[in-house]
Amino acid sequence: MNFYKLIIAYDGTDYQGWQKQKDVKTISGELLKTFKKVFNQNPTIIGASRTDAGVHALNQIARIKTKLKIETSKMLLAWNNKLPGDITIRTIENCNENFYPLKNVKQKTYFYHFFLERPLPFNQRYGHFHHWPIDLKKLEKSLKIFIGKHDFRSYSTGYEMESTIRTIDDIKLIYIPEINVYRIEVKGKSFLHHMIRRIVGASLEVASRKQLKIEYLQQVLDEKDQEQTLPSAPAKGLMLSEIIFEH
Repeated sequence: MNFYKLIIAYDGTDYQGWQKQKDVKTISGELLKTFKKVFNQNPTIIGASRTDAGVHALNQIARIKTKLKIETSKMLLAWNNKLPGDITIRTIENCNENFYPLKNVKQKTYFYHFFLERPLPFNQRYGHFHHWPIDLKKLEKSLKIFIGKHDFRSYSTGYEMESTIRTIDDIKLIYIPEINVYRIEVKGKSFLHHMIRRIVGASLEVASRKQLKIEYLQQVLDEKDQEQTLPSAPAKGLMLSEIIFEH
């Protein structure tokens, strides 16, 4: 068998997430279907991050296993030529079976983009338009609550088989003037289902309402209640930016 490491970018708007599912369009499903069409082979694929429906990626990392042996430059060209325009394989390189994208992850970086003014049409797919006035200083203070090691059960969705304790290494709020967008940059080794979107949605809500105190976010965190009613931010604003592996 031959193993290849891929770096992939995609617009997740029209897909039901990364993971292949029966009867719905997914990113890995589209990659596998196109590979079969081009090379008449059925590879297996493993992605480092199982992004949800509607979530985008700039640098998703994946590994394929296939009987096909071909120059990586030829594989890249032929495969990309048949993929839909909202998925692009950025690089392909040979690797060995010891490279397993779900293991040895040191840190992942996600971006969450939101607009405070109506965005241009070609930007609106990649950010949430937050309609309410917002206190940006309050937002920054709200986000800092989540830095460090916590039980994030209140800010996740669905039953988790493993622990809901996670560590967020850093969260920053950055303004990108070129497209008039705010970016919340979140770094950590791993995240629970909907965790970033629930943190962002809750923080935006608190920063938009004078009557809500920042301390309420800490209270919700401490209560470990998945049924809490603070909003979750829409998927369209979330993008997987980078994955760093242990050496």
